[in-house]
Amino acid sequence: MENFVLILLAIVIGYIINRLNIFSKDAPTILNQFAIYISLPAMILLQIPKLSFSIDMIIPIIVAWIVMFISAILILVLSKFFSFSKEITGSLMLVSILTNSSFLGIPIINAYMGESAMPYVLVYDQLGTFIALATYGTFIASYYSNKNKITFKIMTLKVLTFPPFLSLIVALFLIGVEFNPVITKVLSSFASTIVPVALVAVGLQLQLRLPREEIKPFSVALIVKLIIAPLIAFIICKIFAWDNQASIVSIMEAGMAPMITAGAIASMAGLAPRLSTAIVGYGIIISFITTGFLFKIIS
Repeated sequence: MENFVLILLAIVIGYIINRLNIFSKDAPTILNQFAIYISLPAMILLQIPKLSFSIDMIIPIIVAWIVMFISAILILVLSKFFSFSKEITGSLMLVSILTNSSFLGIPIINAYMGESAMPYVLVYDQLGTFIALATYGTFIASYYSNKNKITFKIMTLKVLTFPPFLSLIVALFLIGVEFNPVITKVLSSFASTIVPVALVAVGLQLQLRLPREEIKPFSVALIVKLIIAPLIAFIICKIFAWDNQASIVSIMEAGMAPMITAGAIASMAGLAPRLSTAIVGYGIIISFITTGFLFKIIS
């Protein structure tokens, strides 16, 4: 219960601070950078070495990529069916596909499943969502905005220089290693900051205005992201007869709210900024309800 109180309180605090203009406009960026450069790498180094090499470790990766691939095809078909503009299609190709697997996934799944589920959350996030953000996300933003030229070299550098990814590579070599208690305590202290810091940043960026003319693409985006995506994940796990903690984490991650960074990229690329922001903002709020129902169904 205390985890949900923390999640909601942190987001509300961020939202109130934003409304009162207490922090500078750069505050969300600074908090996100702290979470990405310090908190998340610490959690990865703390949790990933607890994993053991098995099929369970591969499940989140397989589910993440299949869900994103099918969701992207579905968005393209629906965008053509509803005759959405190129800008709106580009926006949906980002915010409907990329999931908030870390900043919301970590606290929500920890609340439902406990710390033992964290290694699978981090595998889903780093080897699924993050690599997709750096490669697929960069390509989509460039293709639909026609603003920047994208190359394989640029995408590779984005992946290889991302601190959490570098931490993941190091952590994979440390699987089975037991850290000194001092190191464990230091990593735990830094890792524990990810939830309040990241969620206050979420609250600071929360925008709740919904343009009437964009209700249709808004609805399509959230139906695909919050309902169809976890359904795809569920079907994948049933087909392969995966029924364990890794599969439950994968289904839950697939049903998380749209990624905040994906919305930011869409906005910066000029891909329906108001729509992108509304989908992310409302998606976060609605996801608290949908993930609750989802966990009850799959558990």
